[in-house]
Amino acid sequence: MEVRTRIAPSPTGFLHLGTARTALFNWLFARQHQGKFILRIEDTDKERSRPEFEKDIVEGLRWLGADWDEFHRQSERIEIYKKYLKKLLDSGQAYFSDVVHFKNPGRKVRFHDSIRGEIEFDTKELGDFIIAKSEEEVLYHFAVVVDDFEMKISHVIRGEDHISNTPRQILIQEALGFPRPQYAHLPLILGPDRTKLSKRHGAESVREYKEAGYLPEALVNFLSLLGWHPKDEKEIFSKEELIKEFSLERAQKGGAVFDIKKLEWLNGEYIREKSLEDLLELSRPYLGQTDDEKLKKILALEKTRLNKLSDLREAALYFFKEPEYSKELLSPPARAGWKGTEDYQLIKKHLKKITELLPDSDKIMSYAEKEGRGEVLWPLRVALSGRKNSPGPFEIMEVLGKEESIKRIKHALEVLD
Repeated sequence: MEVRTRIAPSPTGFLHLGTARTALFNWLFARQHQGKFILRIEDTDKERSRPEFEKDIVEGLRWLGADWDEFHRQSERIEIYKKYLKKLLDSGQAYFSDVVHFKNPGRKVRFHDSIRGEIEFDTKELGDFIIAKSEEEVLYHFAVVVDDFEMKISHVIRGEDHISNTPRQILIQEALGFPRPQYAHLPLILGPDRTKLSKRHGAESVREYKEAGYLPEALVNFLSLLGWHPKDEKEIFSKEELIKEFSLERAQKGGAVFDIKKLEWLNGEYIREKSLEDLLELSRPYLGQTDDEKLKKILALEKTRLNKLSDLREAALYFFKEPEYSKELLSPPARAGWKGTEDYQLIKKHLKKITELLPDSDKIMSYAEKEGRGEVLWPLRVALSGRKNSPGPFEIMEVLGKEESIKRIKHALEVLD
């Protein structure tokens, strides 16, 4: 049997992290079994479906690298639905009463879930349920059953919020004589407070993470570990490794907590693996500068400190704009026995000496060794960056050049007056 999986988003909003995670699990499963992965846009809700949301879903999945083998839109399949709806009406298993109702036989439905084992529902309490507003407008439960059959879907891998939909869909399958796919219901993605991930927990859509400067390979790695555990403690996986390692047997039943700190750590790891050339291209939207050689020097300094590319807007600002700071910041924090004005005079002495020694880094370093490294290099670094934390002063001067470095040191001397 050929493995065929699908992701079936509704274009009523931007691509959600939960949908992206489900898409990745389906994609990984299909690729592992040399099967097919299908993207099906469920756009039968005419009032809420929007082309811009479909575009976002398609672009988001493409950006994540979840390439599909077939693409379908439900809105283009109305004639197929009509054929099967007529079959149910003609057989008496559905009936018109303002809308089309499915005649529920009201029996117990049992199915095997690859993650949760045996699940049983008593469908009596569901009553007869609506499957179409008219012959031209079918509803979710009916359309999904027909599509899964027509597209030969072998495995339905989706979120656990769909468990309660499964008995209705099985009843429709059986009424139409369709084979039953294998089901696997993934745990919900939870916020840190263990409630369902929502806007109050922060960004929800893939596009927001893309715009914030998360790399697709980092997001794929992170989402793949939300609800699935590898055999060991390994946390960084390439796509090829994920395809090889992934299994539904190691998917968890309980909710998967979205840990933004872990995503930031992972993203930082992937950023540090990038070459300067690649990082330069990825960083352009956040830097808006055109001096490539200068940008490469900045990236070489800052890449070890980045968690996401948008951090560059703030992290690299002082390279392009003279910083502002208080004179208190120029004083080394480890200094013992603070003497107020007398100490500021000492800092001025050190900074003036550095302007005489520039651009000879060796001489500046020798002077710092003699006078005390922290005493000399801390105020120098603050004068150049305006930051409590930044790369070292020699690295910053390498980027700024002699003229700009002297200008900033002179500004520090004015701050100290």
